[in-house]
Amino acid sequence: YTEGLAATNQIVVGGAFLHGHKIEVGTLDSGILTIDGQKMIAGFPGSYSGSYSGHGITVTYDDSGEVPDVIPEGNEKRVVHMDLPLDVKVTVFQWKNYLDVQIEMPKQPGQDGVCGNFNGNPGDDTTQSIMARVGARVRPSENLLSGAATIEWTPQMGKMLKAECSATTRAAGHGKCV
Repeated sequence: YTEGLAATNQIVVGGAFLHGHKIEVGTLDSGILTIDGQKMIAGFPGSYSGSYSGHGITVTYDDSGEVPDVIPEGNEKRVVHMDLPLDVKVTVFQWKNYLDVQIEMPKQPGQDGVCGNFNGNPGDDTTQSIMARVGARVRPSENLLSGAATIEWTPQMGKMLKAECSATTRAAGHGKCV
């Protein structure tokens, strides 16, 4: 479905705002759908109600919600809805081998990351500015994901890189990685 290109295949929501709880969602193939490391629901639909509530956390698992893209061929719509403290809402569309993720939230104190810092100045939300503030990778000590990421370079990724990145930029990047 992803035609060999990189895609999101697992997400974790956790931290102090969840009072120490951790919600983890993976692809349908992975079977990951846990709260605090415990399976949230055994199947779809399962005998479990599909909800978990406590400490201002509500998680439901159903087939409702507007798909952000298209339903991949051969997939059924499976949606994880998280209503979290601080008016944070996360919707995860689970597909066979990737996820679509929607996050809705008001500005939070000290917020910063891939989408910027919400200070009203788009000039400091460039990739370079964000990397300078928060870095490019999650520190191993702060990684909440279970298991280890499998990194695979596909021919499709190489084709996309050649089409979208100049030879000079690719050479400079390769020099930093080797």
